[in-house]
Amino acid sequence: MIVKHGMNSGFSSLASSAVLRRQQFLIRSLRGYSDHTHQKRMEGMKCFSGGASLEADSENVLRAIIPSLDPTRHKGQAGKIAVIGGCREYTGAPYFAAISALKIVEGAATVIKSYSPELIVHPILEESYSISNVDDEGRRYVSQKILAEFDKWMERFDCLVIGPGLGRDPFLLECVSKIMKHARQSNVPIVVDGDGLFLVTNSVDLVSGYPLAVLTPNVNEYKRLVQKVLGCDVNDQDTHGELLSLCKGIGGVTILRKGKCDLISDGEIVQSVGIYGSPRRCGGQGDILSGSVAVFLSWARQHMLATEGKPIISPKNPTVLGCIAASALLRKAASLAFEHKKRSTLTTDIIECLGQSLEAICPAA
Repeated sequence: MIVKHGMNSGFSSLASSAVLRRQQFLIRSLRGYSDHTHQKRMEGMKCFSGGASLEADSENVLRAIIPSLDPTRHKGQAGKIAVIGGCREYTGAPYFAAISALKIVEGAATVIKSYSPELIVHPILEESYSISNVDDEGRRYVSQKILAEFDKWMERFDCLVIGPGLGRDPFLLECVSKIMKHARQSNVPIVVDGDGLFLVTNSVDLVSGYPLAVLTPNVNEYKRLVQKVLGCDVNDQDTHGELLSLCKGIGGVTILRKGKCDLISDGEIVQSVGIYGSPRRCGGQGDILSGSVAVFLSWARQHMLATEGKPIISPKNPTVLGCIAASALLRKAASLAFEHKKRSTLTTDIIECLGQSLEAICPAA
């Protein structure tokens, strides 16, 4: 009986051990899952390494700066945005960027006009191929003519978007450089994206020290800016410090670093927008973003005037507010579009969801 008891005791011990091992395995698995989930959540909060971001209160920013629909106001009082972009090869980008757009590259105008009758298109820029037989004096005359034509409109603009689909034609970029200088003299905000960032990276003085300039680089454009301005490679271990240094290095411009989370800085603060958007990365979303930044930046400046420089929201910088609002709206629209279209989501689908996403945050009535 002692033996039997021993056998039973042994069996009980073995059984208990097996149960214990299964329990411990389950606990370890759950802990691992929990840790993994926690890690993913933290990644969602941080988005970039180098410290936790201060997540922007984007919905309150949107509600604060969007002007109310007032039946006493007339066309144009909500702002006028000029998009300087497009060339013979790239006609879609400026269309995506435009809400009320000025398009000024010859050869693309007819195509872009066909996209929407609501776009005002001025094909006044010239590319090198069209003046190949012109001497230096003739080129100067053409350049002066372009600037004179543009200056007639400059005072009407609330913001310029420089770069979507612009191309890298040397004469065209030379003319755009002069337009940017004129915009600075007129105190007109500038949002730079796409090929405009190629221009700025090679001529940082175009935006250096201009607090109304916003740059919206993707990962590769950001890398080139860091190398040009800071003289080093991107440091993923100190994303916030590096972004602050980059903004300061360019004299206090605002940078919206696009990524898993968008990081926004004016050299003084860093804010992030980590709203989940869409895993479908269709081309053209950056163009929507740059056009949206221009609109919200303009509205943020109007808000500053209306509140006599004492806005009811934070941060106080209208360029940062414009970036926060645009990033949040695009991400919400992309999420909504993906919910309906999944893998077949296109940029045009996201555009169609902008209004619905905005209405959900800030109802018109």
